[in-house]
Amino acid sequence: MKLKITYLLLSIGLLWSCKQTTEHNTLSAIEKEEGWQLLFNGKDINNWHIYNQGNQPSKWVVKDDAILCDPTVKTGVFGDLVSNETFQDFDLKFDWKVAKGGNSGVFIDVQEDPKYDATFVTGLEMQLLDNANAEPRHQTDSTHWAGSLYAIKSIGSNSKPNPYNEWNQSRIVQNKGKVSFWLNGKLTFENETNTKEWKDLVAGTNMKNYPDFGKFQKGKIALQNHTDEVSFRNIKIKVL
Repeated sequence: MKLKITYLLLSIGLLWSCKQTTEHNTLSAIEKEEGWQLLFNGKDINNWHIYNQGNQPSKWVVKDDAILCDPTVKTGVFGDLVSNETFQDFDLKFDWKVAKGGNSGVFIDVQEDPKYDATFVTGLEMQLLDNANAEPRHQTDSTHWAGSLYAIKSIGSNSKPNPYNEWNQSRIVQNKGKVSFWLNGKLTFENETNTKEWKDLVAGTNMKNYPDFGKFQKGKIALQNHTDEVSFRNIKIKVL
């Protein structure tokens, strides 16, 4: 009798564990009804390509249900991964993690054109960083911290990424020129990007060296290859 009870308890425990397992890179029925779409299915990167280079082998691979930028890959090109589609007003959510001291970013409003040699020339970057182990130049500048609009503006007190190799949750919303960033549920940047005040803000930073930076409210989404290891999963977007 005791043996049967033991087996029963073990079976219940296994069933409970299965129910507690989170299935990544999927949409719930409610999310589908609300209009969310996946930009990564957990299996391939067919919705993405290398900036200005198209579909070809790169340092980006799919591993453990995530898109991984693996600097140890010996073949393939370096480059940022950009979405095939362009987006204007949207709500974007994604999970990310970096290795120790890791540095990466997610760009919006990227203009893909041979006349622009990099995604940062036009796109706004949400910085992804292991704050605690970053280079000194990043640690001393809050506009370089995780969740910031890189090199422009940050709510530094809310830049609290999880330790390296642990997953973070981020969100970017762009709606009629207003852009907001969230990191692990806290607002880390917010600004109108179609005003004179915005132009003045950019003019006071090093990004003034790129004439078309921050001028667009429509473009592609990009994942940055900064030669550091970074992973992404649960990338989903809803057009507003």
